Amino acid sequence: MKLKFILQCLMIIYTSVSCSKNLYKADVIIYGGTSAAVISAVEIAQSGKSVIIVSPDTHLGGLTSGGLGFTDTGNKSTIGGLSRDFYHRVWLHYNDSSSWSWQKQSEYGNKGQGTVAMDGENRTMWIFEPDVAEKVFEDYIRENNITVYRDEWLNREEGVVTKDKRIISFTTLSGKKFSGEMFIDATYEGDLMAEAGVEYTVGREDCSLYNESWNGVQAGVFHHGHYFKSPIDPYLVAGDSSSGLLPFISSEPVGPNCSGDNKIQAYCFRLCMSNHPENRVPFEKPQGYDPANYELLARVFESGWNEWFRKFDMIPNRKTDTNNHGPFSSDFIGMNYDYPEASHERRKEIIKEHKNYQKGLLYFVSNDPRVPEEVRTKMQEWGLAKDEFTDNGNWPHQLYIREARRMVGMYVTTENEVLGKVTLPDPVGMGSYTMDSHNIQRYVTDEGYVQNEGDVGVHPERPYQISYRSIVPKEDDCRNLIVPVCVSSSHIAFGSIRMEPVFMVLGQSAATAAVLAIDLKVDVQDVPYDKLVTILNERNQVLTIQ
Repeated sequence: MKLKFILQCLMIIYTSVSCSKNLYKADVIIYGGTSAAVISAVEIAQSGKSVIIVSPDTHLGGLTSGGLGFTDTGNKSTIGGLSRDFYHRVWLHYNDSSSWSWQKQSEYGNKGQGTVAMDGENRTMWIFEPDVAEKVFEDYIRENNITVYRDEWLNREEGVVTKDKRIISFTTLSGKKFSGEMFIDATYEGDLMAEAGVEYTVGREDCSLYNESWNGVQAGVFHHGHYFKSPIDPYLVAGDSSSGLLPFISSEPVGPNCSGDNKIQAYCFRLCMSNHPENRVPFEKPQGYDPANYELLARVFESGWNEWFRKFDMIPNRKTDTNNHGPFSSDFIGMNYDYPEASHERRKEIIKEHKNYQKGLLYFVSNDPRVPEEVRTKMQEWGLAKDEFTDNGNWPHQLYIREARRMVGMYVTTENEVLGKVTLPDPVGMGSYTMDSHNIQRYVTDEGYVQNEGDVGVHPERPYQISYRSIVPKEDDCRNLIVPVCVSSSHIAFGSIRMEPVFMVLGQSAATAAVLAIDLKVDVQDVPYDKLVTILNERNQVLTIQ
């Protein structure tokens, strides 16, 4: 403990004396405020190196603290290291009776995600409130004396300085310059990666590129319930194609199955709602609200569809993690294609558009007479949780960026690895969740009805390994950057990898590799795997399951 304290003090001194003339130095600079960013920083700090988190976000934790409390875990035995420690800390929180403000623990029950929510045997909890997750992340920051600069946005015009395929420094829009030996891009968007000259892709690959079956366009594939189960007319005036299409339906014909495109799966906010009368805020009518935007949903209700409340997943204290469900829901299908490459300002506009769409959706279902009365009446029992996101009108800070850029690194993980057809020599983590892509486009079929496309869910038979080379750029691109979120993978493989526990696992492994690269004075591509795996095993990372 004494040695750890001395090391942390030295790190603070090092960081503080290296902050002059707007230049901030540390051994490792992390760009991003996601769960992976925090876990990476903790590993670096505990390894005795100095670290700075440069976060465009004010609140840390990304989706984990931004509403996604009903954790997508898959096989929980694959989650080790600091990622598992996070869920252990959540368990400790809810083991305290004072944590149950709006209901008794016994009233919540103990089920969720196919297993117990509070796993006493393994001392973990996988379902939680947003503010609890954020507190755990802030505890990590405080306990490890990690320096964080918040609301700092990468200057994407001329902010990244490189030399000999190495990042020397990057500058934020506020004028701060950050310099380090190693860098980690832990954002959902991959901005540092892109500006450093690393090859990446956006959208879906043609199936032929990596010999896959589930990539590209997948029209007529309905693996979940997120499609139009009855024939629904797509036109402004029903039956009159000359009247034009209803909002949010593409006029483009759908491409051939398995063909690639630059389209990405839909985004939404994971809303935290409450049905406790003292802890709910009624759904407000957003500025510019137009009920015509939800005409398609009205027609779905008229067809007899009755699954509106299917994904109001309960988390502690009578709250929800509310996700998309059905043919027309919180996913703003097709309205995010430009987000990955968009400017900071345009991204803010897209986020606002998604917020207004979802706010309008909530108001419509709660008030419009075309919504079945029993749905409207039940919906009026709900509201946004009053004690969550209190500085943002009770609305989540983080839009669910299900995918944006993906690195094309030393090794591209594909469905073949996820489905166990390929064995890897250098795993730094494991995944197990379904290859899950939400809908990507909404189009008109040859028969003249509206339909969604892109909703794929293929479950691997067993957990799979993720290669170290899939979080590392090619040597000719950048030699001191590791990317644990926008990993090198195909679209459909990323649909499984993109789970928050996996991002935390890869974040810790990325940090371990960065520290080792500094100690050995080598490029990230040359980190010896035998030394890396020894440390990862010491950190209780799970790299294989018998």
